[in-house]
Amino acid sequence: MTLTTARPLAAQVRADFPILHQEIHHKPLVYLDNAATAQKPIAVLDVLRHYYERDNANVHRGVHTLSNRATTAYEGARDKVAAFINAASRQEIVYTRNASEAINLVAYAWGMNTLQAGDEIILTVMEHHSNLIPWQFVAQRTGAVLKFVQLTATEEFDFAHYQSLLSEKTKLVSVVHVSNTLGCINPVREIAVAAHRYGAKVLVDACQSVPHMPIDVQAMNCDWLVASGHKMCAPTGIGFLYGKLDLLRSMPPFMGGGEMIADVFLDHATYADVPHKFEAGTPAIAEAIALGAAVDYLSEIGMERIAAYEHELTAYLFQRLSTIPELRLYGPAPATDGSGRAALAAFTAGEVHPHDLSTILDQAGIAIRAGHHCTQPLHRHLKAQSTARASLYFYNTPEEIDAFVHSLKEAIDFFGSIFG
Repeated sequence: MTLTTARPLAAQVRADFPILHQEIHHKPLVYLDNAATAQKPIAVLDVLRHYYERDNANVHRGVHTLSNRATTAYEGARDKVAAFINAASRQEIVYTRNASEAINLVAYAWGMNTLQAGDEIILTVMEHHSNLIPWQFVAQRTGAVLKFVQLTATEEFDFAHYQSLLSEKTKLVSVVHVSNTLGCINPVREIAVAAHRYGAKVLVDACQSVPHMPIDVQAMNCDWLVASGHKMCAPTGIGFLYGKLDLLRSMPPFMGGGEMIADVFLDHATYADVPHKFEAGTPAIAEAIALGAAVDYLSEIGMERIAAYEHELTAYLFQRLSTIPELRLYGPAPATDGSGRAALAAFTAGEVHPHDLSTILDQAGIAIRAGHHCTQPLHRHLKAQSTARASLYFYNTPEEIDAFVHSLKEAIDFFGSIFG
């Protein structure tokens, strides 16, 4: 198969990622665990080092030069994130430690204070635990009821079933944009349109979409959106919550402490405007600045180009995997051009345990994921205890897919000889 964009893009960017240029068990590293975390380019690593060597100071609280420089870089990164997802205002971007914290922020600040007994929250059976457990907490505390959208025959979001669940009782729809197991891309704009007809709010878990495709929250018209920096070439320990400005302003603080206040008295306090109302304490300054650098890096490449590149790699990945009859692939098949699903493949191989496959592949220098991928309810629905998962990003190459498929076939043949 001839790839028109993947080879030039991979050739352009691979030198930017030092971690990729090493051997594992005396074999070249093939990193195919990008849905778990992405690697970091030199441009991001340099920003981290520069901050700690030149600008390390607390933000907002000082008038000296280092504090001013740190504050400018920290708040400048917020502007970059806002522009990256087309937020209407920089105040709509709240820094969090990760997407899990962002969902919990909404669950506690909005859900616990808004929902009542009998109100309904619509989720899906494919949700990551981070978009399930916080709403379980809310339901247990408030008496709200959880409902779940099922899958179609092609293991995608069942929109007809979703519509049947919507009612005047629906107060929230919280849905993953791209499933980290099925790879399906959920129609979040249409989901939001349908929910808003009933006055319900919509939260989108965009951890697997923000790094891989252009995102426009205004066009999407979601009420909240969350993402994690470490999946989009930024460090761990930083993520963000997008929320519509009026909605964020209506929500009480999530945590109390320094920085989120206007005035403090011994017996009461008034709070800062958003986003600082939700950012108590010393933040992850270096990580936020590096998130801005990651946004710059991705934007310079172009999210449209990254998406097109990944479509081609997806088509090639599934073409190669289709040559292995023992595999059971989960989620929808890609279109012939690779579009219509994420650049990842979760699979099982007969009686071979996914952890055993992952271990054998690691000996060949190939890093994949094995387990339930924080989607235990989905795996129960699929009647799979666990799956193996290969997930791609824009620095992966067709040759790496070839190496993966070759080693996967060898591993399956090895275990086949054992099982007889």
